[in-house]
Amino acid sequence: MTVRRIFHVVGAALAGTVNASGEAVPPADPREVRALLVEIGLLRPGAFEAELPQALRRFQARAGLLVDGVAGPRTSQALARSAREARHLRALGMAA
Repeated sequence: MTVRRIFHVVGAALAGTVNASGEAVPPADPREVRALLVEIGLLRPGAFEAELPQALRRFQARAGLLVDGVAGPRTSQALARSAREARHLRALGMAA
């Protein structure tokens, strides 16, 4: 995942947390969510679309978030952070 794509996901998440106008925040891009879940090992590459919400719920439970299977702002932020940390650990040779 490129830095630009991570900023896109995180930017969408931040927009939801600072949007005080009461406007609905668009959901995160499912392709980006899928890529991040694959990157952290909670979804296998090529998984069926129906497996995405289940993997997202697993992530939310592990991260201590509301478990609803929806990639809202907090989930998107946590997912991007988790993927960034996983990349960092792999770069240090501390993770598979």
